[in-house]
Amino acid sequence: MIKIGWIGCGTHARHMLLPQLGRNGFRIAALCDRDGKALQDTASEYGVTTLTDDFADLIKTPGLDAIGMAVGPELHHVATLAALEAGLPVFMEKPPAADAAGAREIARASQKAVKPVLVGFMKRYSTGNKIAMNVLNAGQFGEVLGITGTYMTAPTYFEGETDYTGFYLHHCIHYMDLIPWFIGEDFGDMQVRSVSPQPGKLLLHLNFTTDQGKIGNIVMGTVQSRGTPMEEIRIMGDHARLHVDNVINVSMYRDPPFKAQDPKALLSPDCDTLSWTPNFTAAANEDHKGYDALLSDVAAVLRGETREVPNIEDGVRAMERLERMIKMI
Repeated sequence: MIKIGWIGCGTHARHMLLPQLGRNGFRIAALCDRDGKALQDTASEYGVTTLTDDFADLIKTPGLDAIGMAVGPELHHVATLAALEAGLPVFMEKPPAADAAGAREIARASQKAVKPVLVGFMKRYSTGNKIAMNVLNAGQFGEVLGITGTYMTAPTYFEGETDYTGFYLHHCIHYMDLIPWFIGEDFGDMQVRSVSPQPGKLLLHLNFTTDQGKIGNIVMGTVQSRGTPMEEIRIMGDHARLHVDNVINVSMYRDPPFKAQDPKALLSPDCDTLSWTPNFTAAANEDHKGYDALLSDVAAVLRGETREVPNIEDGVRAMERLERMIKMI
């Protein structure tokens, strides 16, 4: 078992991340949070007895193999630097810091300590996105020509932050990682257009090209209800396209013949649309958002195996893209 010291017992950690640790070979050896009730409640759920409200004390806990955290960007920054100084690898939620400079500082410290810092870009692991990337990598799709991604949220999710800092750092950062991951290239030229009907409500369109001639558009904003599906990806190729809706529904469109005038028309696996959607009545505890699959790979890396897990270098690039976008709004 990987003995991990965990910083942050908020709702996100307790609902999304901590439940996936035990099934992936982690044991929570120590917990840290400033909220005493959240700390005690989480400790009771996981049988943890080493508790503190100071991350520096947690990092000093004897026998830890790694540090994990889901807190704010400033604490991600300072706590990760402290963990690396103590010789411990880190898994952190995104964003890695409040700005790209902080992320670059962590990257330098990771290289110096020769310890990995892994970042929670779980959207690479969401079931639909993972299937789409596997299709692209298998070679049957052909060259990606363009991509459109829509990722919305509601103003109440970042209530009280009408400068949109929380929206940028906790929401937009995902697509600053996911979209370049899909197209295999960084953003080249970028343009941003935005509209804000009232404070706290923002809609923005980011369009871009790449050095290899791919084009794309990203739509993000705080003008939708979180009670509706929030995401859709459209990947365009030559007589092929991939649709991923709500991170779970995947369709691959090819180049089928017209069928209306063919009395013997069939559905052909060679050219007709392929689609997949999960079975939510199955008893299996499947996490389609991607946290389980992400932490499975994190555990493998911490055991010394090789996996393509998002790391601090990916975090740096995502933060740099985000800052480019913000300057244009």
